[in-house]
Amino acid sequence: MASNSQSNNQMKVVTGEFGYVLQDVPHLTDYIPDLPTYPNPLRSNPAYSVVKQYFVDMDDSVPQKIVVHKDTPRGVHFRRAGPREKVYFASDEVLACIVTCGGLCPGLNTVIREIVHSLDYMYGVNKVLGIDGGYRGFYSKNTITLTPKVVNDIHKRGGTILGTSRGGHDTMKIVDSIQDRGINQVYIIGGDGTQKGASVIYEEIRKRGLKVAVAGIPKTIDNDIPVIDKSFGFDTAVEEAQRAINAAHVEAESAENGLGVVKLMGRYCGFIAMYATLASRDVDCCLIPESPFYLEGKGGLYEYVEKTLKEIGHMVIVIAEGAGQELLTAKDERDASGNKILQDVGLWISQKIKEHFSKQNKILTLKYIDPTYMIRAIPSNASDNVYCTLLAQSAVHGAMAGFTGFISGLVNGRHTMIPFNRITEQQNKVVITDRMWARLLSSTNQPSFLGPKVIEEAKKEVEPPTQLLDDGGNLGNGNLGNTNTVTGMK
Repeated sequence: MASNSQSNNQMKVVTGEFGYVLQDVPHLTDYIPDLPTYPNPLRSNPAYSVVKQYFVDMDDSVPQKIVVHKDTPRGVHFRRAGPREKVYFASDEVLACIVTCGGLCPGLNTVIREIVHSLDYMYGVNKVLGIDGGYRGFYSKNTITLTPKVVNDIHKRGGTILGTSRGGHDTMKIVDSIQDRGINQVYIIGGDGTQKGASVIYEEIRKRGLKVAVAGIPKTIDNDIPVIDKSFGFDTAVEEAQRAINAAHVEAESAENGLGVVKLMGRYCGFIAMYATLASRDVDCCLIPESPFYLEGKGGLYEYVEKTLKEIGHMVIVIAEGAGQELLTAKDERDASGNKILQDVGLWISQKIKEHFSKQNKILTLKYIDPTYMIRAIPSNASDNVYCTLLAQSAVHGAMAGFTGFISGLVNGRHTMIPFNRITEQQNKVVITDRMWARLLSSTNQPSFLGPKVIEEAKKEVEPPTQLLDDGGNLGNGNLGNTNTVTGMK
């Protein structure tokens, strides 16, 4: 193998035959050579004694794209998560910490619980700290000692027992705190902004040559983190949104010209709104940020509302919080995480529809429901609880095996370790030229609000760049940034 080290330490690209590309994650030995290894404690763990193959092969990888043609390259892969035969931390030397950042999301407590349990029950680690109140808690608040007993029942509660906040990211202060406390495993639970911060923390730790593993668990209720199949809490959010939609439907069908408007989460993407609409079957119109809409004129929202009320007598509209923001008066205000503060599009569209019907002297009974904070604050459902458990275990397995600068995530149904920069480079969005959005349009029978020109532009935007290998076996499309490249893997 030949190695070509470049400035970005967050991803190594390994290439092999038939267009195989592994976007690998960093390892402690990349910058601390000759680290001692230890036999994995799982060898003597009764829980794993019945498992046929409980150590993941070092060459196992998971493809990012599974639908391929017979002559296309094998494409981008990620390293498979799971326990390794050798670990790079002795159990009694580990001092781990867990921090939660950003907004609330169902499943946060489950992830905290399972990290603590995995470290203790699988690896015999009994020194785990909880960082109080997000990133600033590293340097401005007390820590909480976490034991299996302390976290035993927390998955039954919403929110996070560690507290959370936006902003407060001071890299030097955070890494100083990690170094001073002797912490050597850092588990960071948060969305894309949080993971960008985790990436910078990893870089500083590497620069200082510290034996500290940094592992991220991606958290976003909106499901807007790329590469991974979905983020934890999303299933719970969709399920809970059904209650609001059902209430809106009951209100609407019980009144003359009844209209229920439900605003759901989705700052930049409409996954919750789309899936809740598909699951509900009571929604007549779904509006999301990715698909622009207009109010007046032929094919506009007013016309569709009038037509639906005339035909059915009632109607339900679901709108994602980021939809239609271009129609409102823009204010360039941002929160502590740098996110643009959105105006309440649900209230705005409710008022606009009321005004339209009032001008025409038509009866309209409109009810507006915003369940946002109710959905964010509930405990995760059964599906998300299982997912949170596996994400936490994958992160712990990876850190114990010496991997760092990665997030654990599900790719095509398999648990993987993904380099930070892959999940912070862009946001996952609903592709309005994809079959899923077409399924929604055919389910609700709503207009797409899109002209031919907009559709053509949308198609161009989502066409993935062709990933070609140059003569040296390196990715030649230029969209991966600076990487460490290792060529010639068979």
